Amino acid sequence: MTLSYAVRRRPPRRDVGSPLPASYLAWLAAATVSQLGDVVLGFSVGWVAADHGGTAAGLVLAAGSLPSVLLLLLGGTIADRFGARRVMIAGDAVMLAASLGLALAVLHPGTPLWLLLAAGVVRGVVFAFYSPSAGSMPRRLVADAQLTRALALRQGAAQTVLLLGAPLAGILVAAGGLGSVALLDAGTFLVVLVVLLLVRPRYTTPPSDRGVPVWRAALDGVRVVYRTPGLVSALTLLAGAAAFLLPTMSLVLPLLARDAGWSAAATGVVAGAQGVGIVVITVVVARRGGARRPGVAASGGLAVAALGQVGLVVAATTSAGVATPAGEWATVAAAGLVGAGSGLFTSHLGPVVLGSAPRTHLARVQALVGFVQVLAVTLTNAVLGALASATSPAAAGGVCALGLLGCATAGAVALRRLTLDPVESAQ
Repeated sequence: MTLSYAVRRRPPRRDVGSPLPASYLAWLAAATVSQLGDVVLGFSVGWVAADHGGTAAGLVLAAGSLPSVLLLLLGGTIADRFGARRVMIAGDAVMLAASLGLALAVLHPGTPLWLLLAAGVVRGVVFAFYSPSAGSMPRRLVADAQLTRALALRQGAAQTVLLLGAPLAGILVAAGGLGSVALLDAGTFLVVLVVLLLVRPRYTTPPSDRGVPVWRAALDGVRVVYRTPGLVSALTLLAGAAAFLLPTMSLVLPLLARDAGWSAAATGVVAGAQGVGIVVITVVVARRGGARRPGVAASGGLAVAALGQVGLVVAATTSAGVATPAGEWATVAAAGLVGAGSGLFTSHLGPVVLGSAPRTHLARVQALVGFVQVLAVTLTNAVLGALASATSPAAAGGVCALGLLGCATAGAVALRRLTLDPVESAQ
């Protein structure tokens, strides 16, 4: 018997007052420190790779992202078979050794391209195995009724890391170079490694699929998603949100900013406003709990994000070449709306996806979550970039807003009766 979430007519039980377990808070704190080190190292490697030219920098980025996509489902399967905690301990040990090796390697003058490529490949491979395990850890450490608050706190911490990571990386690279950053990253991996050795999951299941070939066990994760009520709709909505929401700040905003003549500093402030919006919403959800109808709340978040995207497009097109205080505040407010909508969406739909997965398939479902999002955003980034070049950045932003509105409408219909009330179901 495993816990799964189902559509319920009666009001759901929500756990708002009880504190999150100390084991989860300790793991989250260590994981956040490790993520900060990883973000700083990723930025630093990219910065150093840029010295070799644009093509080289692109190769280094691809060296990290390609293994992640190709091995993600395998990583989830290995975690379900041998245990997420074991996979994470192994991954942290490998990254600790790799970071120390990188720090020693750059003691010699120069940073050859092959070294940066090797660092990217190692990070990408470890991420493919580590990410599904880390994504499943909240449900292994907290009660199902606490998932919404636990995941909201994790998202807020992750967004704070993203806000601080790039500026911190710039300071550290300027002060001590790539070697000092690699040493810092090694220290953060040591912290999370020690915590993982001390913390044990509160909710465990026996290893699954021991006698089944790995490739078949990976495909079994797809079967479970297909057969679990609500998971297909939820993953489809996640893919749609990734396709039209993630490119907003990474692709559409820089194009809009350049077209409007904004400075890099001003564009950075706008991007930061989105992060602040995410943090504010996730902190509220972490303290007060989620909405009774998470599907409706998540869909509403996409609608709010769409409204913010429209505001960004309007602000960029009306302020081209003419910067006014009112226009700047309107742009920041629009970016904040995008962030608030994003936070509302993920903090409500994330617990549904993780909570609906059978405990024997937690990491595989998380691997599929990552896979559909990466695939969706990869496709739309190419299409939106081509559209912006052929027409205008405003057209690409408009397509994102319309896409999000369509996803919000579809999600409100498909997930309108979804609640977070756990019930026992046989698997």
